[in-house]
Amino acid sequence: MVNMSESFNKMKPYLAMIGLQFGYAGMYIISLVSLKRGFSHWILVVYRHVVASLVFCPFAYFLEKKIRPRMTKSIFLKIMLLAFLEPVLDQNLYYLGMQYTSATFASATVNVLPAITFIMAVAFRLERVNLKKVQSLAKVIGTLITVMGAMVMTLYKGPIVDILWYSHGGGQQKAAAGSEQHWVSGTIMLLSCIVGWSAFFIVQKKTLEEYPAELSLASLVCVMGVVEGGIAAVIMERRKSAWAIGFDSRLLAAAYSGIVCSGIAYYMQSVVNKARGPVFVTAFSPLSMIITAVLGAVVLAEQLHLGSLIGAGIIVVGLYSVVWGKSRERSSADLDNKLTKASSSHEELPVSVSDNVHHQTNPNMLSPPSV
Repeated sequence: MVNMSESFNKMKPYLAMIGLQFGYAGMYIISLVSLKRGFSHWILVVYRHVVASLVFCPFAYFLEKKIRPRMTKSIFLKIMLLAFLEPVLDQNLYYLGMQYTSATFASATVNVLPAITFIMAVAFRLERVNLKKVQSLAKVIGTLITVMGAMVMTLYKGPIVDILWYSHGGGQQKAAAGSEQHWVSGTIMLLSCIVGWSAFFIVQKKTLEEYPAELSLASLVCVMGVVEGGIAAVIMERRKSAWAIGFDSRLLAAAYSGIVCSGIAYYMQSVVNKARGPVFVTAFSPLSMIITAVLGAVVLAEQLHLGSLIGAGIIVVGLYSVVWGKSRERSSADLDNKLTKASSSHEELPVSVSDNVHHQTNPNMLSPPSV
């Protein structure tokens, strides 16, 4: 039972990040449906974080009341920056880019997230790279393989692969053809949002060093997301009717993305980021593309091409390489810590023993010499 408990504790970060990718995949599909029905992405971002704030702030207040550090100016500025990078910049650019391209393509661009995060983590000394060690080589090579898979998905379409029991209609082809004129601008927006998202994880890691209350931090980011996102929405969206919401796809998109992809995601990412670092958190993001591609084919009748399947296979290989390198690196660090503790305790014992033996075998050393 002890071994099973230890194994489960080791698997928790992996299970949390894999489960989160299913949550993101669902958000991509639900949000795209509401956006295509006229829901403003500026308003969606605000409502999304209103829901997350209402749900998670009470839990954060009571559960972390004793461990929550005192708010300082430095922490507050970092929280404001986090709210700008993810809720305002990242999400608005992502929703807009997804409208100009597709849910599958938008999720495919997220595959670049581990590579950009890895570069930023190395630049800010949150990640160590020693090319003489196998684990560091695995992380670098895995990141390059992941980017290669993303490029295959983006640049090579290939023939359509019908994985379902029905044929796709022609309406999707017309919609895809109509959106190709915005494909370039949509791609630029998606890549820009990925840079902002990577910066979010770097700042999050730094903030957790000063404010190690994960649930409170996630709730405060959601609250600031409402404030900053609301200011942006008022400036960018002048139609009062755009704020109307009922029991429809708009409410579903706001509730689902707010609870799953803002509240739960911010909290889980904070916990794993604090323990394993930003590179580990983002290493699992390519999985959401594979899940979204299948859901997009089922729910939105998006066409699945051979290039997407080949790219997905390459991405899985790269993901495994990065995760393997991180796990080996962590195991090596734990072993070094154990050896350090063992050597320090081993060094203390001979000193006391030798001193006792020395004094016992040489009693005259403590008495004055006889005449």
